[in-house]
Amino acid sequence: AVVSTQSTGVTANFISSLFKLYSDLFFTYLEINPLVVTNNQIYALDMAAKLDDTADYLCGDKWRVAEFPAPFGRKSWPEEEYIKDLDEKSGASLKLTILNPEGRVWLMVAGGGASVIFSDTVCDLGGASEIANYGEYSGAPSESQTYEYAKTILSLMTRRPDDKGKCLIIGGGIANFTNVASTFKGIVRALTEYKEQLQNNKVSIFVRRGGPNYQEGLTKMKNCGDMLGVPMHVFGPEEHMTSIVGMALGKTPIPDTQEFASGIKDNFLFGKHDVTRRSGNSESEQGGPKEKRARNENRGKVSEVKSHGGKAKARTMSPSQYNLYDKTTTCFVYGLQLKAVQGMLDFDCACRRDVPSVAGIINPFSANHNVRLYFGSKEVNVPVYKNMSEAIQRHPQASVIISFASLRSAYTSTLEMLKYPESIKCIATLFVDLLYQSGSFSA
Repeated sequence: AVVSTQSTGVTANFISSLFKLYSDLFFTYLEINPLVVTNNQIYALDMAAKLDDTADYLCGDKWRVAEFPAPFGRKSWPEEEYIKDLDEKSGASLKLTILNPEGRVWLMVAGGGASVIFSDTVCDLGGASEIANYGEYSGAPSESQTYEYAKTILSLMTRRPDDKGKCLIIGGGIANFTNVASTFKGIVRALTEYKEQLQNNKVSIFVRRGGPNYQEGLTKMKNCGDMLGVPMHVFGPEEHMTSIVGMALGKTPIPDTQEFASGIKDNFLFGKHDVTRRSGNSESEQGGPKEKRARNENRGKVSEVKSHGGKAKARTMSPSQYNLYDKTTTCFVYGLQLKAVQGMLDFDCACRRDVPSVAGIINPFSANHNVRLYFGSKEVNVPVYKNMSEAIQRHPQASVIISFASLRSAYTSTLEMLKYPESIKCIATLFVDLLYQSGSFSA
């Protein structure tokens, strides 16, 4: 459209004001057509617009009379509105949509992506007509929030008994930062309150979850099943995420034994049910227990030999005398990379180590303190040291440094690490800057 010279000023002011209004009121779409411009006036003859309903807590007073219809013209259930209200007041994500209140398959799934996968799997296995709800809880909800979410689903599930019985699938992938024990504690509270209703509705429960503190959470869930007196089948990350769907729908057999305490059934490093055997490193190849014990006692030491002049001279052990890595090796992590450290502790647990492999964290940019992380079902304090010398002094058994130093500090920090050859036998440097640029690293 062509705007006359005398209308340029008023048009520019209108567009500027309209964009400010669009941003301040959280519009997601705004179309004015037709728009009439006269010398000093602008007339919006017709307009279509959409508001972001998740911004209600910010703009509710400004919107005033704005009411959001339920999707596809359906009327919202009070329970859906209740979960929506919880979601808007929480930093976590809580979603619930009722599809078929008389359905026999109910889902309580952690994670937005996982909720889609579980729902699709139910449909793929022929349960589309029986799926009762869709939703998810994620973003590290608190125990009380998970309790309210679970209680709402259980209330809906147990209102209409079915002679065939019903199944509740409590599923999810492997969480990154959600405390599985805490969320499951909330679910256990809700299940306990609905004990009688669950029995009357002949409910079978199938659980699969992994992530921080998942062993404790799954143990609570299994104990809850014993108390409820209803069939409850509990699995950890040793089972494929959606395998419980086939079990719940009767498409696949339910295993007789359900193991989850150790994290995995068969350790992929050491072979089936054997955490001591390593290829090319058997006891016969290394000598008997006496020789192994002697090597472990000498591990990390520097031997002394006499020169012809009688003066002691230090020398490092040969490869036959020193093992760079074994199940007792511990390390320092240079840089405050808590996600990486937690991943190492999770791997330690999967490998059935007795103690964590991370002795401490070295971070020159903070004062000495402790960080709480998970080692299996236990919380442990991992010390953070400002000075490398203090860390090595306090943990002389640590022989490896895993460095996340930036490109700017990698040179100087590596030089400092090389000052301690008596203790540090291996330095592994990960250039985080390059990993970020290539997109292969997620903080």
